[in-house]
Amino acid sequence: QVLLRESGGASVQPGGSLRLSCVSSGFSVDHFPIGWFRQAPGKEREVVSCLSSSDGSTYYSDSVKGRFTITRHDTGRTVYLQMNNLKPEDTATYYCATDFESKCATVGTTPWYAWDYWGKGTPVTVSP
Repeated sequence: QVLLRESGGASVQPGGSLRLSCVSSGFSVDHFPIGWFRQAPGKEREVVSCLSSSDGSTYYSDSVKGRFTITRHDTGRTVYLQMNNLKPEDTATYYCATDFESKCATVGTTPWYAWDYWGKGTPVTVSP
């Protein structure tokens, strides 16, 4: 059974940092990508970042490039999203996801609902 569980969301001030964690089970992160998505109130879910361990590729949306970093723990099952210089517009529920047919190379141009497996999300609030 594929399971994903996010943690690390919190309330922070603008300019602050958070590290989100995504713990996976039931599949190999070696072979399938992990994507981080977010959904702000009243808005559609959007991709933030993606990591493909099979070829080492990563993806960042323009809105987070240079501020967020996606990495994988050495033991393999946990993927992190380090978020620095947080802005109020980063406020959202953050989800990690995987899909056995999607790729990080095309995550920016494919709909979020193409991804089959999702965690329940962790909320991030950025406000003064």
